[in-house]
Amino acid sequence: MRRGGVGVAVLLVGAVGAGWVVYEKLDSNITADNDAADELARYEKERPTALVRDAQNILLIGSDSRSGDGNSAYGRDSGTERSDTTILLHLAADRKSATAVSIPRDLMVNVPSCRRPDGTRTAPRFAMFNSAFQVGGSACTIRTVEKLTDIRVDHHIVVDFRGFKEMVDAVDGVEVCLTEPMNDPAAKLTLAAGKHTLNGEQALGYVRARKSLGNGSDTGRIDRQQRFLAALVNKVHSNDVLLNPTKLYPLLDAATSSLTTDPDLASLRGLYQLVRGVRHIPMERVQFLTVPRRAYVHDPNRDQLVEPDAQRLFTRLRLDEPVAVAKDGSDTGSTAPSNEPSGQGSRTSGDGSHTTPDGSPAERTERPAGTATDTAQSSRSASPPPDPVPTFRGNTAAEDGCG
Repeated sequence: MRRGGVGVAVLLVGAVGAGWVVYEKLDSNITADNDAADELARYEKERPTALVRDAQNILLIGSDSRSGDGNSAYGRDSGTERSDTTILLHLAADRKSATAVSIPRDLMVNVPSCRRPDGTRTAPRFAMFNSAFQVGGSACTIRTVEKLTDIRVDHHIVVDFRGFKEMVDAVDGVEVCLTEPMNDPAAKLTLAAGKHTLNGEQALGYVRARKSLGNGSDTGRIDRQQRFLAALVNKVHSNDVLLNPTKLYPLLDAATSSLTTDPDLASLRGLYQLVRGVRHIPMERVQFLTVPRRAYVHDPNRDQLVEPDAQRLFTRLRLDEPVAVAKDGSDTGSTAPSNEPSGQGSRTSGDGSHTTPDGSPAERTERPAGTATDTAQSSRSASPPPDPVPTFRGNTAAEDGCG
């Protein structure tokens, strides 16, 4: 018995030791973005104030840097990098919903004075959004987003091409559906129409392709990125990756080795605290949309915000109030009563009459004045109407992109 007890003890110590080695490896993979933290601290007084306790806003930045292992295959390293993809991820305070808002790289915005890598500073300017990352890195991008939205960015995560590919490979690929064939030499990808399970290399080409699918616009590219991310999130969730150590470790190793984050997230403990609160969000409440925008008035190859719809979106995220998405929704922030599912129930038209969702007049039952029903309706009419929930064109992680 004593020998057996010693054996068990040795096994336990060995398991704990192995677990500690794994923890230390993953923990040391993450790069802390201390330079960005110092720069943001310099401008703390001008940054927005967080208005809702426990709500979180994380800026996800996909870097197009060609430096680093495996990234040079995607073009010449010019010594600078731009934000190929930028997403503002809002986590509701109750952790019952997550809203990912894509910010187009071609959006014309006010970029503040930012610190260059050599220590010099740029002048404030009106320029394309992704130039902020090129001249001033993540701190400049964060400050540009905060000035654009008046939303406090609590954390940020930067991932490069290699990290994206490795995370896709870690979950054994992600399924996508093509309505038309794809032959894109620049993306190094040739696919027939139909269903495909893409590995990391193929997935990178798929989300970066611009001219070979759809109408060649950045709008189509962003929509495709959102659908792919929704499929990735859904696969991680449906395969119980987060609860299966043999599946979780490769994903964590791939993710942590390619991440640069703010110091508060630059540890397994920091990432765990973030993930722990979101792993139970229903997939239909994980939403993807793009900030309302249209062609820039002075250059059709650039974008500008659609107002007041963009501010409506930013205000609701800032106040931690819900938004809704629909595949056929407009980019104009159309609204529906918050006590009804978006796009359902009757609506009030501009002349005060009621219509059903298909636009036909709703039936109205006439009742004698003074009835109990009228009294109740009068009482309700005295109450303020519910806040409208804007609906934007987008998708959720629950939607089957191959349906």
